[in-house]
Amino acid sequence: MITLDFRTLTVPVGIVRILEVIFTCISFSLVASVGHTTNYFWTWCMFTWCLCFCVTFLILLLEFISLSAKLPISWEDFTSAFSMLATLMVLAASIIYPVNFTRPNGKQIGATVTSCLAFILYAIEVGLTRAKPGEISGFLSTVPGLLKVLEAFVACIIFTCLDYNRYYQYAGLQWCVAVYSICFLFAFLVIIFTIGRLQFLVPFDKVLTGCNVLAVLMYITAMVIWPLYSFKTHPIPSHCANPAQCPWNNLVVITFMTCFNLVAYIVDTVYSFRLVFFISRT
Repeated sequence: MITLDFRTLTVPVGIVRILEVIFTCISFSLVASVGHTTNYFWTWCMFTWCLCFCVTFLILLLEFISLSAKLPISWEDFTSAFSMLATLMVLAASIIYPVNFTRPNGKQIGATVTSCLAFILYAIEVGLTRAKPGEISGFLSTVPGLLKVLEAFVACIIFTCLDYNRYYQYAGLQWCVAVYSICFLFAFLVIIFTIGRLQFLVPFDKVLTGCNVLAVLMYITAMVIWPLYSFKTHPIPSHCANPAQCPWNNLVVITFMTCFNLVAYIVDTVYSFRLVFFISRT
């Protein structure tokens, strides 16, 4: 039997989600009214706003009709993971869209503003749903869980910047791509296992710690090898026809994101060691 829970719409998280739905809807509506383009940056931004609008609306609906508790998944982990993912995706869209498309047009400027507001709201939701010290909650609402979402998202950015013609000839660059892929797969499986409540299938904490250590070592090699090979074989061009889409810039993005993800995995490893060797013994 379906019961309506109006309290889910009046608590702080519910109010924030309602505003998220409104601002993401305004963003993609304003951009769509300007006109359609086949540019993949435009497609990414529209996909981001539409996805966040639909999933946030679905979360509100399922909690309002009290069906969220009946689903065979960890609802708390799902909503925490999605709020973190939405924060990162909307942040990227809020940067990409104005850099590539904003002109002296009120609708485009308005879409940028509402996208930035949506990013702030999703960041607030992450703060509201994040596990507090001493609080019993799902893994993905803790700092290590949120880091897993961040690591997977950064890997996706790296994948979008990769050019097969630039790395297939060099074993070193192929190794780097293997590092990005293996670590992404691990982070993705952790997220799926947690949402699906499948952690009991493996000694989760110990496997998590071991894989984090391995990921740190692999990313260290990628941080050294990627810039060494990619910039050596592809020096900076004298000019680009379109600076926003210059292929050399993708190499810089991959290098930066590799370093960024290495830091994320190091922090994740520290938290994992603390969880396994200190908290679990007390």
